[in-house]
Amino acid sequence: MTKVRTGYIRPLDLKNGRVDMTHGSGGRAMAQLVEELFLAAFDNEFLNQQNDQASFHVPGGRMVMATDSHVVSPLFFPGGDIGCLSVHGTLNDVAMAGAVPLYLSAGFILEEGFPLADLVRIVESMARAAREAGVPIVTGDTKVVERGKGDGVFINTTGIGVVPAGVNISGERARPGDAIIVNGPVGDHGVAILSLRENLSFGTAIQSDTAALHGLVAEMVGAVADIHVLRDPTRGGLATTLNEIARQSGVGMMLRETDLPIRGEVRAACEFLGLDPLYSANEGKLVAICPRDDADALLAAMRAHPLGREAALIGEVIEDDHHFVQMETAFGGRRIVDWLTGEQLPRIC
Repeated sequence: MTKVRTGYIRPLDLKNGRVDMTHGSGGRAMAQLVEELFLAAFDNEFLNQQNDQASFHVPGGRMVMATDSHVVSPLFFPGGDIGCLSVHGTLNDVAMAGAVPLYLSAGFILEEGFPLADLVRIVESMARAAREAGVPIVTGDTKVVERGKGDGVFINTTGIGVVPAGVNISGERARPGDAIIVNGPVGDHGVAILSLRENLSFGTAIQSDTAALHGLVAEMVGAVADIHVLRDPTRGGLATTLNEIARQSGVGMMLRETDLPIRGEVRAACEFLGLDPLYSANEGKLVAICPRDDADALLAAMRAHPLGREAALIGEVIEDDHHFVQMETAFGGRRIVDWLTGEQLPRIC
């Protein structure tokens, strides 16, 4: 993001103005948008260097890097918006390696005609989420596409972090006998988006669970050194995430339906629409897999944190040459919890 001063120009009309093609031209209008909106909102010593890259020092250790593009529709939803979601999503991807997130980048693709007032809301939400997480947005980019070719705004964020010494968390480390834990009720984000997307009313306000999880992860890693796997079950939900891990690790999994934390209103909404909450997206949840002997200590650490108060042990890793995820149902039977076929709800994050 480059700042250019070229004499007096009228301040941006952030209340009634709209994005136009000049805001992506690389000229005066773009410099003004960067200076009056992005630099003002994301203000930090790295961004204020005003170079095309950020220069910073990093502590020793293994580096982690994650990138994510956010195309959620609608842009604003109960409990969040595309702005905070773009920060939380990438921070969580970094944190799932047990890493401490250090820095973020942000890239915006804006559609001609997009209201500047909405862009201000999004950028301020991003800035607030980054400040609360303690992870600055240190570099970025802005492009503008013609009207009708961008659906308002798309945001890409990239994050880097450092894994503390002695931490080895990866999707291929699940072992038979391990405990499977989630940090709280699943399916909230997907149902919150669906309730607006289809103009549905479920009789209660279902909020997205979008949140940055690295603080929770730090407490977990501090309590249990040998966590085998961490993963945030976003698109495809808990079911798809567990199938991914089972395949990576060459194991099976057995869940207990009676132990799965699902809010009553989420369960009711999914039943009404013929959906399965296990495939509904989450943006503030994680799956942890650890040795069974460490499960109680890990649960205690999670429940002591605001984002893990409703943590639950939901099943175990088992030996299975077919790498199936199964579930013991509330009625005493078993069923396969298979991969998601198709997409239950597009544009979810």
